[in-house]
Amino acid sequence: MIVYSATRADFNQHVITNQIDERINHAYFKRLGRHAPASEQRSWRNSLQYMNNALTQAHTPDDAGIAIEYQIPLTSKRIDFFVSGVDEHDRESLVIVELKQWQSAERTEKDAVVRTFLNGALRETTHPSYQAWTYASLLKDFNVAIQNGEIELNACAYIHNCDDPVVLKHSFYQAHTAKAPLYLRNDTDLLADFLEKHVRRGDRSKLLFRVENSKLRPSKHLADHLSSLLSGNQEFQMIDDQKLVYETALNLTNRALSGQKQVFLVEGGPGTGKSVVAINLLVQLIKQKLVSQYVTRNSAPRTVYESKLTGTFKKTHITNLFSGAGKFIDCEANRFDCLVVDEAHRLTEKSTFYGAGENQVAEIIHAAKCAVFFLDQNQRVTLADIGDRAEIIHHAQAAGAVITEAKLNSQFRCNGSDGYLAWVNNTLQIENTANIHLDDINYDFRVFDSPNELHSTITQRNVNTNQSRVVAGYCWDWRGKRNPAIKDVAIPEHGYARRWNLDKQGMLWIIDPTSIDEVGCIHTCQGLELDYVGVIIGMDLVVRGNEVITDPEKRSTQDRSIRGFKKLRAENPARAATLTDSIIKNTYRTLMTRGQKGCYVYCVDAETNEYFKTFTSSG
Repeated sequence: MIVYSATRADFNQHVITNQIDERINHAYFKRLGRHAPASEQRSWRNSLQYMNNALTQAHTPDDAGIAIEYQIPLTSKRIDFFVSGVDEHDRESLVIVELKQWQSAERTEKDAVVRTFLNGALRETTHPSYQAWTYASLLKDFNVAIQNGEIELNACAYIHNCDDPVVLKHSFYQAHTAKAPLYLRNDTDLLADFLEKHVRRGDRSKLLFRVENSKLRPSKHLADHLSSLLSGNQEFQMIDDQKLVYETALNLTNRALSGQKQVFLVEGGPGTGKSVVAINLLVQLIKQKLVSQYVTRNSAPRTVYESKLTGTFKKTHITNLFSGAGKFIDCEANRFDCLVVDEAHRLTEKSTFYGAGENQVAEIIHAAKCAVFFLDQNQRVTLADIGDRAEIIHHAQAAGAVITEAKLNSQFRCNGSDGYLAWVNNTLQIENTANIHLDDINYDFRVFDSPNELHSTITQRNVNTNQSRVVAGYCWDWRGKRNPAIKDVAIPEHGYARRWNLDKQGMLWIIDPTSIDEVGCIHTCQGLELDYVGVIIGMDLVVRGNEVITDPEKRSTQDRSIRGFKKLRAENPARAATLTDSIIKNTYRTLMTRGQKGCYVYCVDAETNEYFKTFTSSG
């Protein structure tokens, strides 16, 4: 999606008449349904004057294309500035320019990371050249026209308020400035040469139109690229805060090797790349010959990852890479250089069916010189889950560890829509947000009147990619455990009856091509992702008078996620109600955010179905 586009001549006119910020803001409102933040409008007013001067000096043709604020498909990332045209070799050409208003920067010891003044304080952020070339790479990943070699794509960074080359052009960052040249305040001649080389003739924005309307390559799923990653290939470019977290984790692990225990706590919502960073981190730690493992309590991600590696790596090697969270009960202190704990919100006190161990958080911290915890507190979905921020900090302090915290904010699921995630939180009444409706949110959300229609639509979506499934709240007993002929998830009024996935494929249900007719649950999809997810909301969550009401009694008696709630309710009714309400809402939040491209919903309760429908449109 392009917010603002114009010819070079029109862009120049908008700048010299001081209209450019108003023009972009008007287009921003038209495309996104809201005005841009004041700080963003100021940055347009300031930076685009400098950019216009550079284009003038480069003799950029009047009919060259200009685009501002292009959202990269399936992400929340926007490219600052595009120039399109024909280069010196008569090839169609696009130039990405990453614009910064920084006046100075400090070097760090982390690859592609600098320190500069942002949002009122000195903060670490990615080097502008790294940002420019990774955005270009991300765009190429998704855009078929660029990927097929039809379009030349080049990137650079322009820091127009900074004139000191010591840090930003330091040889430490040379690997990134080689991929995307960096130009400072006094480098206008060099920037003009770069622009003139790549845009000699104009195209009247035809190229920008093709890029915006190009077919998208199927989105990448971590599990499908795991083998390549572990073989040393760079399958996923880590963007912005992902790169910061990755480099910080490596840095803390190296510090921990010197004797000071480290705990790194990383919070991020669905689709922020927690698992991508975790797996990339594991790969790098192994390259450095450090004793490391990827840890989850939920076995679904590990089982899927292990199945994807079978036949490529030896079973012993695979087993050594991945571990359940209950394997560290009797582990000696600091046995591992680093433990990378994904889905840390699912950690529990006791391990195994026999209740061994004392606390999985404490055991992991004890076992590792550096423990990295990736968590989303709103994905705690059982009464046994204890992995929240306070719990991790408590045990880290008890172990004498240095604690570092970070957040992942960038959105790489739900079509890159932060707005959709906020809408889910608001609609399920997990937290109040400004996202009351789905207007102008680029995500395929639908409410169906029939579970048959929902399942049929998901089946159609699944035909080419095997990346779509139906899931449901655990409101139906697993009656068909020993008799596959029994259909567990039954909605008689619609003649709908399907089997839970739990019997045949187990944790591999989400990738088994024969499982499309079955229904999954939270235990077999949490930590994994799909293209499209169909969600059946059971009677454990209903709406009455616009209030979302949860009822744990409507859950299956076989569901272990709320095991013990009746005892807790007898002892402390208020706490039991609060915890079960959170678990049920978090479960549906997690299910509704598995889809990269779309989520389709059917509610067993008619009033609840109508509630979701009214929220999908302001009209």
